[in-house]
Parts: sequence; C-alpha cells; structure tokens
Amino acid sequence: MPPAMKSPSPSSARAEPISLVIPVYNEVDNLRDLQREVTDALDGAGIAFEAILVNDGSTDGSTQLLDAIHEDDARFKVIHFIRNYGQTAAMAAGIRHAQHPVLISMDADLQNDPRDIPKLLDCLDEGYDLVCGWRKEREDNFLIRKVPSKIANWLISKTTSVVLHDYGCTLKAYRREYVEDIQLYGEMHRFIPIYVTWAGARMIEVPVNHRARLKGYSKYGLSRTFRVLLDLLTTVFLRDFYSNPLYFFGYYGFASIALGVLCAAVAVEMKYELGTWMHKNPLVHLAAMFVLLGFNSFFFGLLAEVMIRMNFGIQKKAPYRVRQILGVPPKVPLIGRSQTPLSSAPVPVPAQETERPTESQDESGQRAPPAEEDTLRSAGEDVADNDPCVA
Repeated sequence: MPPAMKSPSPSSARAEPISLVIPVYNEVDNLRDLQREVTDALDGAGIAFEAILVNDGSTDGSTQLLDAIHEDDARFKVIHFIRNYGQTAAMAAGIRHAQHPVLISMDADLQNDPRDIPKLLDCLDEGYDLVCGWRKEREDNFLIRKVPSKIANWLISKTTSVVLHDYGCTLKAYRREYVEDIQLYGEMHRFIPIYVTWAGARMIEVPVNHRARLKGYSKYGLSRTFRVLLDLLTTVFLRDFYSNPLYFFGYYGFASIALGVLCAAVAVEMKYELGTWMHKNPLVHLAAMFVLLGFNSFFFGLLAEVMIRMNFGIQKKAPYRVRQILGVPPKVPLIGRSQTPLSSAPVPVPAQETERPTESQDESGQRAPPAEEDTLRSAGEDVADNDPCVA
C-alpha cells in the first residue's frame, strides 16, 4: 500500500526543538545562503533548532566557511571528516550527534526549500513517524536525472513493498528513536524509509518545493544508480535473512545437493541401461560438483551464522572517523587526541573501619573462640548489607 499523501499548511510556533542534519561537500558558494534561508524559515515559524553541518571532506573552502558560520551562530554545529566518505556516512554522523528527538535531513545545495520544514513537522504532530518529501515538480535534467530516478523508485517500491514516489529526496522528517540505531553504509541513506517502515513506523509523503541548482555542481551521476541497485540487493537480503543467513545458504545448498543426487542417479541408470562407463559420463562430474557446491553453501551459512551471533554481542562501530567537532559533544575518537575519562577527579576511598576482633583471650591468657552472640550479629550485618529487602 502506498503511503498517505497530503499537503499540510505551515505550522505555528513549535515548543519542541529539532535537529537538522545537512551533509556538505564542496558547497562553498551555497553555505551562506543556506544559513540565511534556514534561519529565516525556522525563526520566522518560531521553531527552535540546531543544524548539524557534516563536512564530508570538502576541498573548495567549505571547511573555513563552516567554521565561520559556527562562530556567527552557535546553533550551526559542524563536524569535519578527515576525507570524503560519502553522503551516507555524513548522514550517519549527523544522526548520531543530533541532540533532539525530531530530525530533519536536507541537502546543502539549496534545491531543498527550508520553508517546507514546517509542513513536515505538522505531519509528525499528527502522529506520523516519518515524513518523506516528494519533488513532484522536479527541476533536473530529464534523461540524466529524472528517468533513472523513476526507474529506481519503481524498482525499490516493487522489491521492498514500501511504495514511495521519490526515494532520492533528502528532505525528510524523522522521529529519532526510529533511525538512531540504523547502521548506514554505501548508499543506504535513501533506504531509511524502508528500515523505518519495517520497524513499524507510520509514514506519509508530502509534495515539497524543488529548485534548480544555481551555484556549484551536482555530485550525482549514473554510476550512483548502479550502486543503489546493489545496495537494494543487500537491503532485501538483510530484510529476509539478517538474523538467520543459514536459511538463505541452506536453500541453495539443498537444491545443489539434490541436483547432484539426480545427476548421479541418471549416470547409474545410463550405466546399467545403456552401458555407459561411469568415468566417461560427464554427469558424474556434474554430480560431484553440485554436491560439493551444496556442502560449501552449508559451510558458508554456518560461518555467517557464527558472525551474526558474534555481531550481536559486539559494540557498533561508526563507518567514519572525525577530525574535528565544533559545538557537538564528541562521542567518537578524534585524531591526535587521547581518550580521557569523563572526570579526572580522584575517586575518594572510604575510610577503613577498625576491625572488631573475632577472637579474645580469657583470664588465663589462652585464646578463646568468639562469642556466639557476636557471631550471629556479624552474620546479620552481612545479610543486611547485601540484601536490599533488609532495612
């Protein structure tokens, strides 16, 4: 079923602050205009916000300009990557460091209109968990951008049963609890609606304004379409077999072994009915190959099961490294900085109590065992110390 669609009206003042996640790569000509448009749109609507600008290894002067923007307005926070990791890694970093329960993702090229953000928030206030922008009147090249996008959107919708008109629109609104645990790699940021929907979230699609790029150049090309298709295969596989990969490999293992047994049976039949020598019959070689492939498939499945079980018990690792963070509490290792504890103050050591003697001497100078009363009292004190039910 396709998601619900509507065209909500702009919202009034909003008490709950939001976090904007904006990947940036070589957008030096657009950053000041982006700052101005975001500030005007959200301040004008009475929406408190933080904007996390993730510098994805820019080389055109965006780094210095982002630092200046942060100095001008502390609400614009900056994360600098040490090199270009891609839009998905930038999205993952922004989501990870966001401070507020509502997240808005958008591009830095000014093709997304910040004035559409209040419309997305209205839908969240109505009970939706994910609001996807739909560039209904898209200002892009027809053959290079629109046609591949339509094909990809149709294929993704049919394959995953999560129907959207525009998976490629970055302008979206999320409830943080649905996206903060998603591990993003490759080009999988565009598949966030799929993971969120599979998690049980309510999704709606809203037509948004789309503007032609006036400055800079597009970083998208046809090569990204093929990467998206490969990531789609990964997404479908993870949906069906993430927690039990042996099922996937087991299906093909059984099928391969069955083919091997069938080839062997035909070879035996040919031996006794037609007199064909076994060592001259190619079906024997096929039977051996299929059986070996089947067992190899089982072994791959078992290995994948072991890796999945190990992964469940290992701490998640971010697919990026950060050089510098401005205005965001650091949560990942920074280059050139040692890891220090949250507090370097010495931990006070409680004073040792004077031990009460457990043995005593009688008048003759001989050691006597402790009194039974003292022993019982000591045992009762130990129980009281360890039992929360004892007052």
